[in-house]
Amino acid sequence: MANFPTHIGIGTLTSGMLATLTLAADVVAPENLVAVTVAGVLGSVLPDIDLKDSRPSKALFSGLAAFFSFASLFILAGKLSIAELWIVALATFLGVRYVAHWIFHQMSYHRGIYHSILAAIFFAFLTAAIYKWPLGRHEGVAWLAAAFMFFGYMTHLVLDEIYSVDVMDTRIKASFGTAVKLVDLHKPWHSVAMAVAVAAAFMVTPPTKTFVDGVSSKALWAGLQSRLLPHDKWFGIIGPIPSRRAEAVRQADAVSEPVAPALPAPATEIQPLPAPAAPKE
Repeated sequence: MANFPTHIGIGTLTSGMLATLTLAADVVAPENLVAVTVAGVLGSVLPDIDLKDSRPSKALFSGLAAFFSFASLFILAGKLSIAELWIVALATFLGVRYVAHWIFHQMSYHRGIYHSILAAIFFAFLTAAIYKWPLGRHEGVAWLAAAFMFFGYMTHLVLDEIYSVDVMDTRIKASFGTAVKLVDLHKPWHSVAMAVAVAAAFMVTPPTKTFVDGVSSKALWAGLQSRLLPHDKWFGIIGPIPSRRAEAVRQADAVSEPVAPALPAPATEIQPLPAPAAPKE
């Protein structure tokens, strides 16, 4: 299994490369580019949420605890005193951070359902819903963030699978095949619960029309193809190395002069016929 620095490093690199393509395709405003890239980086470490003492698990539950703590303050601000609000906020934070964290890990195990493609789809749908409704982003941006999340999530799974192969000793570790899987066959009820969560998350996702129309646009792919490689020189210094035949053709074209097309011969004037002679008497 790859460690946390490896996952965060590779996740940031791949999300940055995907962001470069997105920027070149001109499908998202620059101010939204950071937001969708963050989704990709988060997805690259999220599968380790089922590892009890992992940094992603602690960070995620700490973030959720802070979110629900502030939410309780805003909901109860006009109903309770300041002292009561402080107690409710503190109790909410501790409950989510430690109690919910403990319950979650009693019901899950590492490389279970959260190391599956089904979980990647769930978090992608959840990302689209969060970006659209609580964060108020455009539906196209929301689905782009979902795509970044899915890509980052799958990067984590594939990287863990690669680390299951010991290249130096030419052997396959026992963990091979546990990182990338569609569902968790060892715990079927976990897979059923995740499938229900996927369906529920999809019900609250924004419309996909804007995103699908943008991704399937011929102009987008034509623009990416034209910008994929430099037209003249790499970095403005290194130019393409032409073949001998191409160079010979280029020199021949530079030396030869264009030949003017032949003009048609001018038409001759038609002389009038002589008048007939008058008949003799």
